[in-house]
Amino acid sequence: MLNCERTSVMNFENAIRGARNPMNSWGRMDSGYDEDGNFVLGPNDMSLARRLRNAGSDHRKYIRQIFVSVDITAPLYWWKEYDTYKVSTVANSTSTMHKIHSKPFSIDDFSHDHMTPETLEFMNQMVEYLEKVRNRYLETKSKDDWYDMIQLLPSSYNQMRTCTMNYESLINMYFARRNHKLAEWHTFCDWVMTLPYAKELIAAEEDEEA
Repeated sequence: MLNCERTSVMNFENAIRGARNPMNSWGRMDSGYDEDGNFVLGPNDMSLARRLRNAGSDHRKYIRQIFVSVDITAPLYWWKEYDTYKVSTVANSTSTMHKIHSKPFSIDDFSHDHMTPETLEFMNQMVEYLEKVRNRYLETKSKDDWYDMIQLLPSSYNQMRTCTMNYESLINMYFARRNHKLAEWHTFCDWVMTLPYAKELIAAEEDEEA
């Protein structure tokens, strides 16, 4: 299970203007905002943006100035893989250390959408036990009970993080993970393709008529 919410894409206008700095070609800018406040690339800027994107990372520095912020809820086993992408990414997570005891455990706190019935039955038993330990901790405040929760917590536990990244980081993630065996990466890559101009600037797909 993976869910992306509250997506914001920022700084498109400045990034495209910066892409024209090397050739002082600002006069050819033809982009602007539509009535809904969305930044729309004009034909000249789109042509330049696509040429620079396809010329390689040394030439598409403007891509690094298009920023994305999103709240991602995903299991800990997915976050372990996401954490390999440390360059140009920032994440602020909910805390298991401080808040694991603050609400009752339920099966929906964990990714279980691919579990077999037998494993799901066992998982429900584990969740019941975690809830038993949590209630005991609320009464005793015993560090032993707290450690039981922390060390028993399955890697399927869902955690929400507010993540910030740029389009260059998303290019790396998309091409490295789009064929991954984890379904969560497929959901993430599907979300990437919903971003403005993801087809042209992230996936670098050619127009159908080309």
